[in-house]
Amino acid sequence: MSPAAAPLLAAIGVSKAFPGVHALRAVDFEVHAGEVHALVGENGAGKSTLIKILAGAEQPDAGALRLDGRPIELRSPQDGLAAGISVIYQELNLVPALSVGQNIFLGREITRLGWLDRRSMMAQSRRLLGDLGMTMDPGATVRTLGVAERQMVEIAKAISRSARVLIMDEPSAPLTGSEIQILFRLIRRLQAQGVGVVYISHRLDEVFAIADRVTVLRDGARILTEPMAACDLSRLVFAMVGRHLGEEDAAASTASESSVVLAAHHLADGERVRDVSLTLRSGEIVGLAGPMGAGRTELAHLLFGARAATAGSVHLLGQDVTRLPVRERIRAGIGMVPEDRKLQGLVLSLMVRDNATLATLERYGRCGLISRRRQEDSVGQHLRRLRIHARGPRDFVRTLSGGNQQKVILARWLETGARALLLDEPTRGVDVGAKREIYALIRGLRNAGSAILVISSDLPELLRLSDRVVVLRDGRTVAELDRATATQESVLHLMVAAGRDSPSQKEGTS
Repeated sequence: MSPAAAPLLAAIGVSKAFPGVHALRAVDFEVHAGEVHALVGENGAGKSTLIKILAGAEQPDAGALRLDGRPIELRSPQDGLAAGISVIYQELNLVPALSVGQNIFLGREITRLGWLDRRSMMAQSRRLLGDLGMTMDPGATVRTLGVAERQMVEIAKAISRSARVLIMDEPSAPLTGSEIQILFRLIRRLQAQGVGVVYISHRLDEVFAIADRVTVLRDGARILTEPMAACDLSRLVFAMVGRHLGEEDAAASTASESSVVLAAHHLADGERVRDVSLTLRSGEIVGLAGPMGAGRTELAHLLFGARAATAGSVHLLGQDVTRLPVRERIRAGIGMVPEDRKLQGLVLSLMVRDNATLATLERYGRCGLISRRRQEDSVGQHLRRLRIHARGPRDFVRTLSGGNQQKVILARWLETGARALLLDEPTRGVDVGAKREIYALIRGLRNAGSAILVISSDLPELLRLSDRVVVLRDGRTVAELDRATATQESVLHLMVAAGRDSPSQKEGTS
């Protein structure tokens, strides 16, 4: 990297607003040829919006982009690719049934006389992989590859498009320690070839290991840009959250006499969840924190039965339910509000009454027929109790606001009398008023004796609700903090820097 040279890609005074949200506020950002520039910040800081603008997937409301010092307009991702800007998202965009070579040339296949020239594609893929230091067989089917190898295929695909800027969004999230080292070696090889790399990660120890410079975003604004050599962990955490870590932010155990409702013991799924143990007690809210890719949602699916465990066990009220399917776990007393309510939680073409009673329809059936009167009477009580703003049980759920849709899913679990509730991002996409109502509902369920697990990317929200906080990192339980010691700074520190100057922590759970 030559500091005197014009940046390879630069954003100057970029701003972007969405309804009710200022995602970016006059942000400057640049990456030089042969530089690894880390972009960090809490969830919601504006990182995703910035990289979408850099890649042409979003257009700024104000500000400008420059490539090689010259103004450039990117109206679409295709414009970004044509300019040599590629993004590798955490959710890899590969076709498992195709070969490595076919994925590398997907959408721009080499043809000869109107026929696919597979031989040329394989030869060019092999040459490209070799240039990147990979020994992978271009004829191997992607579904047979490990996660790290798939990541390498994505990188090869980007470089095959003559990428000059490579934006990597949480690239190490699914990788093991040895796989991360392979990734780093590849990044350094790209640096040597003059590629500018934008590296986005919650893992600050990786940022120190791979980056030349770092930029911190907070609440849509650029807080600092510095060489890594001039920065330390405390300074970065302060820039991200706005306060320094205090000595009082040490983890401590929580003693409770209430009964254990749900427990996981050394749970793993062979992918994202590697070794998680936790307990949920009657009358408490446990917050689950962790960076993107830590395995939070996958853990909830394991507890609910929507994902198969490869190791460990799940116990509900002392009964081993590890091998029970979802239906049986619901009957046993587990309920879940999923992260994506429209895709996983609701049937948008059905009415409120049908969505609220999906798990208890047999209760209203007789001789193969549903008693609509009894069903609507019961759902009407939930509408009143949860203050769901709908004209009645016959309203179609798709016509309700996000907050009211979320309440309909909660009504479903009130119907079942669930003893353990798993709430994944329970207030995502709802307005401030609905958030307050949902907070009150969660606390009310806790006070009535439910055991509740809350997963949230919003740390202030998580801390506001939780009696205890369990921190995940790399698919493992790394700490448990009680209400007195769980602060935004201490939790963030554990999320991004476990093993690197982290506060004292308790392994596993009580």
